[in-house]
Amino acid sequence: MPTSFKLTDKQIAANALLASDAQDILLEGGSRSGKTFIALRAIATRALAVPNSRHAIFRLRFNHIKASIIYDTLPKMMDLCFPGVAEHCRLDKTDWFYRFPNGSEIWFGGLDDKDRTEKVLGQEYATMLFNEISQIPYTSIEIALTRLAQNCGLRLKAYYDCNPPSTAHYSYVIWHKGLDPKTKRPLADKEQYQFIKMNPTDNVENLSPTYLKRLSNMSPTMRKRFLDGGYADATEGALWSIESIEKQRYMDELPSMQRIVVAIDPSGCSGKEGERSDEVGIVVMGLATDGKLYVLEDLSGRFGPSGWAKIAFSAYERWKADRIVAEINYGGAMVEAVIKAENANVPFTAVTATRGKVVRAEPISVLTDDGKLRFGGSFPELEDQLCAMTVSGYTGGASPDRADAMVWGATFLFPSAANDEEDFSDMLPASSGWMS
Repeated sequence: MPTSFKLTDKQIAANALLASDAQDILLEGGSRSGKTFIALRAIATRALAVPNSRHAIFRLRFNHIKASIIYDTLPKMMDLCFPGVAEHCRLDKTDWFYRFPNGSEIWFGGLDDKDRTEKVLGQEYATMLFNEISQIPYTSIEIALTRLAQNCGLRLKAYYDCNPPSTAHYSYVIWHKGLDPKTKRPLADKEQYQFIKMNPTDNVENLSPTYLKRLSNMSPTMRKRFLDGGYADATEGALWSIESIEKQRYMDELPSMQRIVVAIDPSGCSGKEGERSDEVGIVVMGLATDGKLYVLEDLSGRFGPSGWAKIAFSAYERWKADRIVAEINYGGAMVEAVIKAENANVPFTAVTATRGKVVRAEPISVLTDDGKLRFGGSFPELEDQLCAMTVSGYTGGASPDRADAMVWGATFLFPSAANDEEDFSDMLPASSGWMS
């Protein structure tokens, strides 16, 4: 191993746990703390120790494994921890496995791809790593574990890693409460489940101070999760959860869009820009050729009328949007006048809220659960507001203007998501078509 590289103290502790008698080991904690790196190192160590052994790494989506592990973390780890070995290894890009010179292999799979999963699970393994389990359904993990059975001289091991989601997630139920996530009864073999928390502050020697500062400046919910490695409190009756959002996060190249709207939820508060208690919600939404809705951009903030109108029209031009949609409960005709002042020809639809926020939001949350609404990136403030929307009302501070704007945009692009046609009729001018 190069003298310029050494494991951090927390990675050394994690490595010892991965090599212990425990069978199911969770590496949890904040972002960029070295969790996946040390898990890959442990798998490579096992693969090199026993010829012809077989190991598997799973994530919800295969493209995410390809980008984050196959082409990034794995080659970096091999160069640092096993110098000279990688040049004798081979990456098979047809069946997607990594073969070591002694015949051992690491296979890669996305658990949302039925055909790919069946191929990978057609053989047995000595080690499995489930990467970012906040995104992976527990049933998918149970099915995969039925193939953790290779009799090759290694103790069978299942590794897991995640940025902690909420306390409702099975990772918290299993490793912190010691319960079976389905029956909620105590685990029969609790001692086999062990975990260690690894945070960015444990990995400062390998991180940029700018990155740590960025994490420190995140919203409280996101800072707790990605910097402090803590689980979010599960909000009873929440319409969205960290898990449901993570499952629908889409970090690949976006598909082509059929329609795009810039949705605005103006603030009902007055005052100088930057001093209002409520924000103006400005969210860009798209309906893609795959039939799914995508959150494309969140531009919300505390702006005066001329400020938010300029931002909205700029987004309209940048995204080549089809229309601007804005709620007019606060401001009435003034909202349209401010937008038209930017460009008199911009297609505009005014919408009026006749139902409560929760009633409007519920069907959109169902779209998320059904995989029909995806998040084309990370939107911390918007996601905080969505997770605070419950069946009993909004539990966050001020007003959920970002969430409201997203809901307006989603409902306009996907009107069948509304509770019924009568409830939705207040959103569209009776004499107008979509592009009127």
